[in-house]
Amino acid sequence: MKLLEIEHLKKGFGTLDVLHDISLSVEEGEVVAIIGPSGSGKSTLLRCATLLETMDSGKLVYSGEVAAQDGPDGKAVYASAAQIKHIQRYFGLVFQNFNLFPPWSVMKNITDAPINVQKRTREDAEATAHALIEKMGLTGKEDSYPSQLSGGQQQRVAIARALAMQPSILFFDEPTSALDPELTGEILKVIRQLAAERMTMVIVTHEMAFARDVADRVIFMDGGYIVEEGDPHEVIEHPKEERTRQFLARFAQ
Repeated sequence: MKLLEIEHLKKGFGTLDVLHDISLSVEEGEVVAIIGPSGSGKSTLLRCATLLETMDSGKLVYSGEVAAQDGPDGKAVYASAAQIKHIQRYFGLVFQNFNLFPPWSVMKNITDAPINVQKRTREDAEATAHALIEKMGLTGKEDSYPSQLSGGQQQRVAIARALAMQPSILFFDEPTSALDPELTGEILKVIRQLAAERMTMVIVTHEMAFARDVADRVIFMDGGYIVEEGDPHEVIEHPKEERTRQFLARFAQ
């Protein structure tokens, strides 16, 4: 089953075209890694897919429900506010800079949205949070504040917060770019565990070995285009396109 379908997505800022005719889909249980140089449009693609940016034209569908599609003038028309709110429950997003609420404890950061957005009971939300806190190796940190945690711990809280909403698909926007190498390993281990559990994920990453070993499919983007995509070992170890080869050569040194 396709959880996400993007067709002919275009996005620009003023006179700058950032995404050119991007089409991709993600199947249930699939892990897709998106790689490419800075400025290639990876993060903008994720922001359009998660409704943080509006696309100029194209189609965006979650589990068969249309979030946006082109109107008669060729410009993207979004679904009603109520429908968008409904569609937002399909996905979660983990940012590179954690985006936790500083004045809130770990427990409140994780339970606030399930209680106030999904209208779940506090008992249910806290039971879910406790299970996720244990899963993320954060037992004993329930009452800690973000400023009292390492970057790796903060990112694990951010992942727990996203999972607490029980999304069908989880997006990661360079989840390790703000971390040092030791803490990066911590987060990649968590994502590997989620992949082993067949959590559907789309991960923008600079970690090539991780993308090769964990993803089911790798997409290489450059200049707002999908240049190459396919089996991770093929794309990363035997790229067909010259631009992909140039990019990956930097990581092989």
